[in-house]
Amino acid sequence: MQPKRLVLIGALSLLPALAVAADPLIVELWPTGKVPDEPGTIGAEYVRMSPGGERKKTETTEPTRMITNVTQPTITIHRPPKDKETGTAMIICPGGGYWNLYWQVEGEEVAAWANSIGVTGILLKYRVPRRPDEPRGEPARRPLQDAQRAVSLIRSRAAEWNIHPDRLGIVGFSAGGHLAIATATSFDSRSYASLDVIDKVSCRPDFAIPVYSGYLKMEDKDELAPGLRVPEGTPPVFLVHGSNDIVSPPEHSLFMYLALKRAGIPAELHIYSDTSHGFGVRASDRPYSTWTKACEHWLRDQGLLK
Repeated sequence: MQPKRLVLIGALSLLPALAVAADPLIVELWPTGKVPDEPGTIGAEYVRMSPGGERKKTETTEPTRMITNVTQPTITIHRPPKDKETGTAMIICPGGGYWNLYWQVEGEEVAAWANSIGVTGILLKYRVPRRPDEPRGEPARRPLQDAQRAVSLIRSRAAEWNIHPDRLGIVGFSAGGHLAIATATSFDSRSYASLDVIDKVSCRPDFAIPVYSGYLKMEDKDELAPGLRVPEGTPPVFLVHGSNDIVSPPEHSLFMYLALKRAGIPAELHIYSDTSHGFGVRASDRPYSTWTKACEHWLRDQGLLK
């Protein structure tokens, strides 16, 4: 891993209206030249604008910034003001179908919300798009490698970054919600060969917050998708979905909740009526925008906002 470096995320003119703290810390996940299963043949990483859309498909209808062609995964650490700091941190996994990362609406804005409640927001820039050996319609496998490595890396440097090692969670949106659940339920089986002492540190997150997730339910059966399970030791989970979501129907969260409940894992499920996909953490006069306040209460009840 390279020495730490302080940078600004993108050009200042591109920062979202809900600003994040200046000078976040960017840390590469993997030692130079040792990113697993990474040929590095997809071209340079770049930022582009999303196409936007109509409300029946997404609640965020205007174009927002996305990142793609990621071959060098990183974490970007946004710390809250010192007078608010709780020691809790959450890894943030933007969505994008494992093709792109919705970096603005499901990344930077989420970090700003986390900071507002005293939580360190850590943006995970995981590998996208899918590589040729990662079929369309199934979860890509490389992002889980990046997420597991991120949990271990952050926990290994928790004291340095003023994070409590037992208060490190993960939040994700859409495909990133699947990644959050996959990380929370696969901690007992690392998805890549151990590289160094960092990989000896636990990759189990202490809580998970999957929001309008996909890839959790089989398409034609009322059961969890292949590859997902709920082992003993799965951390508490807070699920959020929109009832009218046609991108990732709410049954994905519903069947995940039922699986968690049957396994005896603490879980809470919020499904909002007349709500589609892609709402992130943005404020509005619609009921779905209250999910962040409900989540804050849940985190407090878990003892994570002391």
